[in-house]
Amino acid sequence: MKKHIVCVGDSNTHGYCADPADCADGGIRFNEDERWTCLLQKALGADYLVTEEGLGGRTTVFPDPLHESMDALGVIYALLKSHETVDLLVIMLGTNDTKERLGANAACIAIGMERLVRKAQSVDCWGDHAPNLLLVCPPAILPLMEVNPCGAAMGRGCIEKSRELPGYLEKTARLVGAHYLDAAGCEFNRVDGMHLTRQGHAQLAALLTPLVPQLL
Repeated sequence: MKKHIVCVGDSNTHGYCADPADCADGGIRFNEDERWTCLLQKALGADYLVTEEGLGGRTTVFPDPLHESMDALGVIYALLKSHETVDLLVIMLGTNDTKERLGANAACIAIGMERLVRKAQSVDCWGDHAPNLLLVCPPAILPLMEVNPCGAAMGRGCIEKSRELPGYLEKTARLVGAHYLDAAGCEFNRVDGMHLTRQGHAQLAALLTPLVPQLL
């Protein structure tokens, strides 16, 4: 059986491309040669299975009043059971939790992550080993977000909250017994300031490639 890595995230796991000029196919989603999940699969090789579970707009636990089924908490049980046996769960969430309409500061976002992780740990999907999770803190949102049309819907305070997230999420990882990676430095685009570029996807895959085998 291959080592199974399930990657749960938002649009940056789904592969949304805000700048079509940066995407080889010129579309709104990076292709299988560009997304970090696919690059990770290619780098790890045939003994591993990397499964994508990315949804644009996804949060940790906060329901979005404008869009249905956005909180990972509400789907994590079915998601993990559908992919069992899971050897490593990678969670990269937090950017959408900063939205003003959700009313959560960085400390509350981290508490939401704790609740999500504990739920994932309780799911009977881990085979004969203990739950194994890696929390990846996304890069901080760039000020460009505020001058992009999407910035109005995101609301105020997102940039500041995203900058505070690494410190809180690292503490959460220690609290729940999860591994932790800060993706700061992985490039966000200069269009909306909150989505990985093609280079950013490659940078994240490069960070994960040597780390993941050590966690299994």
